[in-house]
Amino acid sequence: MSKPPLNELAQQLLGKPAAQLDPEERRVLETIEAGTLVSRDAGDVADERESFGDRLSDRVAAIGGSWGFIIGFSLVLVGWMLLNSDVLSHFGMAFDPYPYIFLNLMLSTVAAIQAPVIMMSQNRQASKDRLAASLDFETNLRAEIEILRLHHKLDVAVVERLQALEAKIDALGDGGISSPRSR
Repeated sequence: MSKPPLNELAQQLLGKPAAQLDPEERRVLETIEAGTLVSRDAGDVADERESFGDRLSDRVAAIGGSWGFIIGFSLVLVGWMLLNSDVLSHFGMAFDPYPYIFLNLMLSTVAAIQAPVIMMSQNRQASKDRLAASLDFETNLRAEIEILRLHHKLDVAVVERLQALEAKIDALGDGGISSPRSR
């Protein structure tokens, strides 16, 4: 049995011509036509598409948004302040005495760089979520179409079986065998 072309499948299963299909619908019908699987792992697909900058922004966001970073950074800040307030100022060598103007400049610079990198990572995560939703839609659409096709096959099989039984009953009635009603 030959497989129907994409346009025929689109009309039969989705009720619209192939030219009006969404990309997801087209991929689903192409996989049905080819007899292959449609489900894919969103993480793997996203990893295939990511660039070095994407991986870097994810890594910076992962480090900058961790308790280890917060604790370590707090220790560095306290150490900086103690070093410039007590230790080095005692010897007259404090390079950033209170009110820590250089420290404030460095903190502002880190915040100015870190915020856009974290936003890039969030945008990338949103993109991954959209990709996962699209792949889920494809899988759900494929499952729904396959269920409809199975229902159709069962309906056809039931109708064929009923027609065969009806033909047998008609043959028995025509063959001279009397039914209990005719006696």
